[in-house]
Amino acid sequence: MNIQWNAGKYTSDFSFVYQYGNAVTELIEADTGSTILDLGCGNGALSKALKDKGFIVTGMDASADQLAVAREKYPDIPFYQADAADFCLNEPVDVVFSNAVFHWIDADRQPQMLRCVHRALKESGQFVFEMGGCGNNRMIHEALAEVFSEHGYAYSNPFYFPSIGEYASLVEKEGFQVKYALLFDRMTELKGENGLSDWIRMFVKTPFAVVASEAEQERIIEQAVERLRGQLCRDGVWYADYVRLRMRAVKN
Repeated sequence: MNIQWNAGKYTSDFSFVYQYGNAVTELIEADTGSTILDLGCGNGALSKALKDKGFIVTGMDASADQLAVAREKYPDIPFYQADAADFCLNEPVDVVFSNAVFHWIDADRQPQMLRCVHRALKESGQFVFEMGGCGNNRMIHEALAEVFSEHGYAYSNPFYFPSIGEYASLVEKEGFQVKYALLFDRMTELKGENGLSDWIRMFVKTPFAVVASEAEQERIIEQAVERLRGQLCRDGVWYADYVRLRMRAVKN
């Protein structure tokens, strides 16, 4: 899936995405000096965190805007632009790491992406990642679907949120052995009094392509947010109902 990122706003207002990713790096079981591909590296923050752990890191992302931020902030790390489901490395790496990326890739392209990862790894190399899992942001998407319907539009959830069983099966089919898998709820605080509406504008773009005007898009967002106020706003602070799927696998 392609999305036009506001890289500056992503870095300033949605830093929780890569900050939570620091915990995912702890799943890596590799020696200092091991080579790592940060697949879907975004603004490079986690690439830098991995480098600080003593790994030799390369970042890769499809977004030119995000890569521009990464290259400016971390000029000592190589960053390359490529599609996660269509890439090839000159030399295989010890670890492929990814945070908050794979749910953006359509379900029918997941096997292709996993084959790219498998090819990018050395024998017995590790595949460590976190993505949105089954039930991720269910309340938000259900509210948007209701309001879309009231306005006469069909809402199409643009994300792929699998269960452990579903995704472990895909991973194993492409030549990996799953060593660790966890699906867990993570209610996530959003920044600012307009935290939820800003989140929708940043991350839920493609469903709004069917809406006739920007004014109506804003009305839909406002109505969905108000519908969720009792569930996702606590003491004036907005939250998103995240569910994450975290996994570590080894190349057979």
